[in-house]
Amino acid sequence: QVQLVESGGGLVQPGGSLRLSCAASGRTFSGYVMGWFRQAPGKEREFVGGDRWSGGRTNYADSVKGRFTISRDNAKNTVYLQMNSLKPEDTAVYYCAAGVAGSYIWWGQGTPVTVSS
Repeated sequence: QVQLVESGGGLVQPGGSLRLSCAASGRTFSGYVMGWFRQAPGKEREFVGGDRWSGGRTNYADSVKGRFTISRDNAKNTVYLQMNSLKPEDTAVYYCAAGVAGSYIWWGQGTPVTVSS
């Protein structure tokens, strides 16, 4: 069982930055594929970015490429989502997820991000 806890959400003005954190339990954190998703009001959950299942460079949704960066600290069992140049359309609840063998299995409870002036 893996437990994921997100933090760092809040209210930010357009053009601002936020860094979300996702702390994971478990001793095999480095073996999980980690991803970030978001769900805006009235919309379906969408992929933001995450590890490639086959390894290599991180994948990002086109809508966040060049603005969002994912990093992880395996020693701290934590993955981060650095969000820069935020836009109102980035407003959503952000979730981290962990998975193995091609499937995201464990999900956090989400942290809300509101981009508004």
